[in-house]
Amino acid sequence: MTEKQEHPILHMLDGPQKGQHWSLNKDEIIVGRDSECDVSVPERAISRQHVRIRREGDHYVITDLNSRNGTWVQGQRLEGSRPLNDGDVIQLAVTIKLQFLGSSTTAPLPFAIPEQIETGVPINGKLRLDLESRRVFVGDTELDPPLSLPQYRLLELLYIHTGRICTRETVVATVWPDVASEGVSEQAIDALVRRLRDRLGEIDADNQYIVTVRGHGFRLDNPEADS
Repeated sequence: MTEKQEHPILHMLDGPQKGQHWSLNKDEIIVGRDSECDVSVPERAISRQHVRIRREGDHYVITDLNSRNGTWVQGQRLEGSRPLNDGDVIQLAVTIKLQFLGSSTTAPLPFAIPEQIETGVPINGKLRLDLESRRVFVGDTELDPPLSLPQYRLLELLYIHTGRICTRETVVATVWPDVASEGVSEQAIDALVRRLRDRLGEIDADNQYIVTVRGHGFRLDNPEADS
């Protein structure tokens, strides 16, 4: 369900932003409490500018920026700088843990896939996804040609969370995992939703499966399959 990214990522292991991840798509990023940081962590224990992660050749180096409450990498107190290895756990102060994942690692989804779809709508909905083969069916008709990768990622996100609202931030993190959220415009998101609606409408023009919840995000409205 995920694609390999070109850049390493930082994945939040715990804290209020648990599950989020940020692409290291610049040669240098700053992590800290300040809203101007590349990775902003709004926690009082975190310094305004806590650590810097810089690309040096073919590897990345982390530096503690004289943070008040310290930084640990793989359980060892960070003094100055040290290289980062794939899978290293970075602890900021005593509350936040991030994991550095190299560019060859498959980016994790920004949500947990439930064992069973929890939904207030019928499970035997008219729209069906084969998550293994990425095939999409509306009724008994398969969508052909297949959806583009961004269209499929969006539909899969909404399908897994059928009936629940997915925020625009979650949509960006899922559909464009290598792009910072501020790099995707509202117009780009709306255009993607519109194209996906059009594709589903090719088979079923009577139902609007993708519902915009103004001010919140999107949800899937999957009507019950015809008996």
